[in-house]
Amino acid sequence: MDGDTSTGPHARHALEQALYEVKRTIVGQDLLVERMLVALLARGHLLVEGVPGLAKTMAVKTLAQAIGGDFQRIQFTPDLVPADLVGTRIYNQKDGEFQVSLGPVFANLVLADEINRAPAKVQSALLEVMQERQVTIGRETYPAPDPFLVMATQNPIESEGTYALPEAQVDRFMLKVLIGYPSAAEEFVVVERQISAAAATVQVLDPEMLRGFQREADAVYVDPAVIEYAVRLATATREPAGVGRDDLARLLTYGASPRASINLVLAARALAFLRGRDFALPGDVRDLARDVLRHRIVLSYEALAEDLTADDLLTPILEAVPAPTAPLREQERQAMRAGPGGTAAGSNGGSNGGTYGGSNGGSNGGAYGVESGGIPAGGTAGPGDSTWARPPR
Repeated sequence: MDGDTSTGPHARHALEQALYEVKRTIVGQDLLVERMLVALLARGHLLVEGVPGLAKTMAVKTLAQAIGGDFQRIQFTPDLVPADLVGTRIYNQKDGEFQVSLGPVFANLVLADEINRAPAKVQSALLEVMQERQVTIGRETYPAPDPFLVMATQNPIESEGTYALPEAQVDRFMLKVLIGYPSAAEEFVVVERQISAAAATVQVLDPEMLRGFQREADAVYVDPAVIEYAVRLATATREPAGVGRDDLARLLTYGASPRASINLVLAARALAFLRGRDFALPGDVRDLARDVLRHRIVLSYEALAEDLTADDLLTPILEAVPAPTAPLREQERQAMRAGPGGTAAGSNGGSNGGTYGGSNGGSNGGAYGVESGGIPAGGTAGPGDSTWARPPR
């Protein structure tokens, strides 16, 4: 597994088996199950929001049983303290020394149940371990296990005894998934399963296999045009006027941070692998855009007064930012016909480069071109730079 970086049938079969095991317990919620596997493959964290009774906790617990590894469930309550999560130092009177007692975050899969029920100081205790995958207790730093994933749930309709997550906290989550009520047919199956004997979840993966799948997902090819599309989506939340949506500027206080662009590409790469491809498409970025961006934009008071949600603003932004549509091979030929000095400068010093730098660009520019409206990187685009292309391999 360590040396294999191909998206072979064994990988897809094992992941399909994990999906099957979860679906034996969870009815519907296909989007949630898919996003949980995307977060696992992309080494991201997942925030799930929905009203009570929609099997949020059950879905995470079932997935943990299917993939194996250490699993810890933390029920967040207002009386928790940070030491209840990360651990603390305890004085041993017999030895006359302090000993470290590690908290429940030292597990492969951590379920932070109803995370918005704990005060800010407890929520902030997760910041270091979610971002750096380590915990500092006293003067010692302890690494988190690998793989490591935090899945948190929160209830959006109850305000009594809850604390809104700070922006710095929610930005650490790669995805925020909203789940709704099941259909009548799905609810019938839910009730039918509950009144019969529950099916035992079978472990079909282990941490080592999951690390292998993560490495395979890392090898998925991402074209510069796909990266450029992700960057334009994130930028449009900060400057909607740049995509012709001046009317949205008054409704947005803050747009998505650059972490959104990074997570868009990482998640799209994992989704492409999950769908059986060794290359990412703009459609993968678009499918995940709402999940990556909805918790990273801050609405203005005007938007809140008009009872608008983040998704209400993301929909017109997604429509205003066109996705690359030209076939890669055709664009590659166009770039080759454009000749030197045309499309983009390489990262190693293209003196006459255009909009985006490629990894092996020469002194007169590389092979990448981007759509109009790209971000300048040390040069001015020349004629014919409205195309993008993958360099010849």
